[in-house]
Amino acid sequence: MTERPLGMKTYGRIPHLPGSHLTPADRTISEREARRATRDALPGDQVWVHEKLDGSNLAVARIGDQVLALTRAGYRAESSRRPQAQLFAAWVEHHAERFLGLLQPGERVIGEWLLFAHGTQYQLAHEPFVAFDLMQGKDRVPWAQLTGRLGSSLVTPQLHAAQAGDPSALFQTIGTGGHGAVERPEGLVYRVERGGQVDFLAKWVRPDYQTGLYFEADEAVLPNQLRSEDAELLIRLGHRLGLPDSPC
Repeated sequence: MTERPLGMKTYGRIPHLPGSHLTPADRTISEREARRATRDALPGDQVWVHEKLDGSNLAVARIGDQVLALTRAGYRAESSRRPQAQLFAAWVEHHAERFLGLLQPGERVIGEWLLFAHGTQYQLAHEPFVAFDLMQGKDRVPWAQLTGRLGSSLVTPQLHAAQAGDPSALFQTIGTGGHGAVERPEGLVYRVERGGQVDFLAKWVRPDYQTGLYFEADEAVLPNQLRSEDAELLIRLGHRLGLPDSPC
């Protein structure tokens, strides 16, 4: 299972706004784009700002009448060495009919898999997958269409503004966010749309965020607190996969 079923990565890295917390692999958007996103939107721009979730970036793709769980790099999640990706693949298989009803052939939904804490702990009041993008090829579905199609069946990020705004000021208004973060959320994602299409995305991560705070040697060590029904399902799926320890 070393081939990419879509022939490409499922998702790239969202660039940062200036002033965001960066890692060596990150890049920032241009000053012109930053002005459009945060304070000087062009006539006809629609700017959506939602909470940035802090988990593992994974995707569900529909190829014909089959749904596949994929890693960000585009490989089958079931072939990953990481238990959280293997559990995601089993979870997607368990919910295959739901995803077949949501996705058109060739589409994929990308989200954060919040089974383990990365840099933020969560006490989830919903299932551990939060969908934040819907794509076909390199084309993104606009926010209103994404939430309209997926919102009744999948969790989507809490929306904090439908207009341009300074990230530091907006972040001060969200408290612990809408997804059960034990401490402050990681940050915000800006989606700039124009003419019914997504022009670009940018993220803002709070300056004091600690990348991988709950990881040891790139391995997740702290499960998030799940609803009892989700924990029970994932424990059963973990046993079926032969994982030695409970993920929950």
